[in-house]
Amino acid sequence: MPQKVIITCAITGSIHTPSMSPHLPVTPDEIATQAIEAAAAGASVVHLHARNPETGEPSQDVDIYRQFLPRIVDACDVVINITTGGSPILSLEDRLRPCLEFQPEIASLNMGSMNFGLFDMLKRFKDFKHDWEEPYLRNSDNYVFKNSFRDIAGILRACSETGTRFEIECYDVSHLYNALFFLEQGLLKPPIFIQTVFGARGGIGTHYEDVITMRRTADRLFGNAYTWSVLGVGRNQIPIATHAASIGGNVRVGLEDSLWDGPGKFATSNAVQVQRIRTILEAMSLEVATPDEARAMLQLKGRDAMKIAA
Repeated sequence: MPQKVIITCAITGSIHTPSMSPHLPVTPDEIATQAIEAAAAGASVVHLHARNPETGEPSQDVDIYRQFLPRIVDACDVVINITTGGSPILSLEDRLRPCLEFQPEIASLNMGSMNFGLFDMLKRFKDFKHDWEEPYLRNSDNYVFKNSFRDIAGILRACSETGTRFEIECYDVSHLYNALFFLEQGLLKPPIFIQTVFGARGGIGTHYEDVITMRRTADRLFGNAYTWSVLGVGRNQIPIATHAASIGGNVRVGLEDSLWDGPGKFATSNAVQVQRIRTILEAMSLEVATPDEARAMLQLKGRDAMKIAA
C-alpha cells in the first residue's frame, strides 16, 4: 500500500507582508487560530514563524512565540515545526533562539546560502500600510540569505542536542549535495525529511522537469534514507504539490508560500489551502497522515518532549 501523505501547512512565514492580503495571520491570536484550523482541516504538521503583532514584521522574539505555541499544543495534536530560517534580514542568533527555547519536534533548516529576491511582488502590490514593507521587498535584490556550512553545522549541533529533527529545505540541486555532506559527517541522522522548494527567486524553477530532477537526485543520493516533500511558491503551490504527490511525495501548503486559492482569488485562511490539497489527494486515492502517523514516519521525539507548556 502507498505510504500516507504528510500535509505540512506553513502558517505565515516572512515573505509576504501584511498589506498583501487581509487573511495573512500577523498577531499571535491569528497565528494560533489559523494553525488550529489547518490541523482540523488535515495538516499533520504546522510550520511556524512569528511576526511583530503591531507591524507584521518578521520576528523571532520568543515572547511572541510564547503567546501562540501553548494555545496550539493545547487545542490539537499537530506536529510543531519552528523555523530556523526566520528571515534573510535576521541574524543567525535570532533565527535559532525559538528552537532552543521551545525544543520543537521539527525545525526547518535551509541547506545553503542563496540570493533571495522578493522584489517581483512589487509588480502586483503597490499600496502598503507600514513603512517597512516596500523597502523590505525593493531591497531584496541585494539580499543574500546566508546559510554557510558553519551556520548549518551550528544549528544541527544545537538543535540535535534537544532531540529536535529537521525539515531540510532545499532550493536547488546543490542543497541536496550539502545535505548529503552533513549526513556523511554524522550531523544529520536518517530518515531525513527533505522539503524541496520550487519557484523562489534565486532557487530552482517550477517546470515539471525541475521537480523530477530534484526527486531523482535525492533518490540517488539518499536511497531509502529520506522522506520527500515539496512546496511550490505562489500560483505553483497546488500544481507542484499535485504532481509530487502523484509520484510519491508529501506536500506543503500555506499562506507563507502562497496567498492564493485560484487565479486572482485570495485564500481566506490556511485551512482553505489544506482542504484543497486534501481533496485532491483523496481524489487520487491517497490517504492523509495523522499527526501520530507523521511522527512515526519521521521518527520524531513526540510532543511531550517539547518545552511548550500547554
